[in-house]
Amino acid sequence: MRIDTKCVQSGYSPKNGEPRQIPIYQSTTFKYDTSEDMGKLFDLEASGYFYSRLQNPTNDLVAARICDLEGGTAAMLTSSGQAANFFAIFNIASCGDHVISSTSIYGGTFNLFNVTMRKMGIDFTFVSPDATEEEIRAAFKPNTKAVFGETIANPALKVLDIEKFAKVAHEMGVPLIIDNTFPTPINCRPFEFGADIVTHSTTKYIDGHASGVGGAIVDSGKFDWTKYPERFAGLCTPDESYHGVTYTERFGLEGAFITKATAQLMRDFGAIQSPQNAYYINLGLESLSLRMKRHCENAMKVAQFLKNCDKITWVKYCELEGDEDFELAKKYLPNGSCGVVSFGVKGGRTAAEKFMKNLKLASIETHVADSKTCCLHPASATHRQLSDDELVACGVSPDLIRFSCGLEDAEDIIEDIKQALEV
Repeated sequence: MRIDTKCVQSGYSPKNGEPRQIPIYQSTTFKYDTSEDMGKLFDLEASGYFYSRLQNPTNDLVAARICDLEGGTAAMLTSSGQAANFFAIFNIASCGDHVISSTSIYGGTFNLFNVTMRKMGIDFTFVSPDATEEEIRAAFKPNTKAVFGETIANPALKVLDIEKFAKVAHEMGVPLIIDNTFPTPINCRPFEFGADIVTHSTTKYIDGHASGVGGAIVDSGKFDWTKYPERFAGLCTPDESYHGVTYTERFGLEGAFITKATAQLMRDFGAIQSPQNAYYINLGLESLSLRMKRHCENAMKVAQFLKNCDKITWVKYCELEGDEDFELAKKYLPNGSCGVVSFGVKGGRTAAEKFMKNLKLASIETHVADSKTCCLHPASATHRQLSDDELVACGVSPDLIRFSCGLEDAEDIIEDIKQALEV
C-alpha cells in the first residue's frame, strides 16, 4: 500500500462482524484460565496481555500503524515524546556510558540529556548538526552507545544530514536514533537514509488536534546488535529478570530492541500511553497525509510573506530558496517539511513578546504542530532553562518566534501576522 492508504488501513484488519474502528481496550488487566497460561506471558514464551502498564491491545494496534508508516519491524507507544526519547537511549545506554547528540534538538530533550540523564551516570557530547564526519568521529569514546538527532530540529528548524550521521555511527558500531516528529513519516522516512531507531512525539502532527499526549518508538530491525555483544550486552546476553532470556536470540534483530524496552523499561517505569489517547492518535493518523500537505502549503505562504516583510529580521524555513538547508530539504524532504516557521521580529526579544501579545487568530501555547495556528517564544518558555550560550548552541536566538501554521486559510493567518506587526 502507498503511504496515504497506510494512514487509513495499516495495523488493524477487522474480521467478519468485528468493530470497523480500532476498539478501546479500557482495562488494566486481562483474565486467564490458568496460572500456567499467565506464567508463559511473564516468561516471554507466549504473546498476549496481562497488565496495561506493559502492553495494551489498543496501543499495539496503533503502534503497528506507525511502524508500517515508518517502514520498521516493531514499535511501541509511550506516554509522551519525552518518554520515547528516554526509553530509546536508556534501552542501550546506562550508568557509565556515553551518547552523542546533535546540538539542534528540542529544549526539553536537551535538558533530559544534559541534566537528568547525566545524573543517572550517562555522559553526553553535543555536536553541531553541521559537523563534518571527522568532527563527529572525534566526539566518540570507547563507551559511546548511540548517536541522536532530529530530522527537523524544534524550534531551530535545522535539517539533519541523516546519511552523514548514519555513516559515521555505523562505522563506529553504534545505532543512529532520529526524532522524526516534525516531518512525520509522510514527509521523511529516516530508515531509508540509514537511521536505525525512530522516535515521535505523537502529541504533535500525528495526533494533530491537541487531544492526546503520547510518544512512539520504531525499530528498523536493521542494526546488528550481535556484532557488538559486549557493547550491547543488555540485548545480547541473558536477562536474569526474565529467566535468562536473550532478546536477540528469542526475538531476532527485528524484535529485540522493542521487546526489551517493553519487558524491562515499561515494566519498571510504567510510562504507558493510555488506550484512550492511543485511540485519539489513531484518528489523527487517518487524516495525517492530508493535513501535512495543508500545513506545509500554509507554512510556505507565511514564510514567503515574512521573507518580504521589512519588520522581520530573519526567517528560517528549509523550503525557502536561499535557506541554508534548502539543498538538504530537497534531498530528505522533497514532498514538504512541516508547518512550523521560525523568525525574528525587528526589535529583538521585547518586540517579539509584544508582537505575540497582539495576535488574535494565532494563540500562545506550549504546543506546536496542531490543526490550530499557535506560536511560542522559546527563550521565555520551552527553552527558558537554558543559558544564552546553550540557546545559541541549540540554534535558538532570544528573538526567535516559533510559529506553527494550522489548517486555517493561509490568508487569514497572514492577515493576523500583519495586524500584530502593525501594532
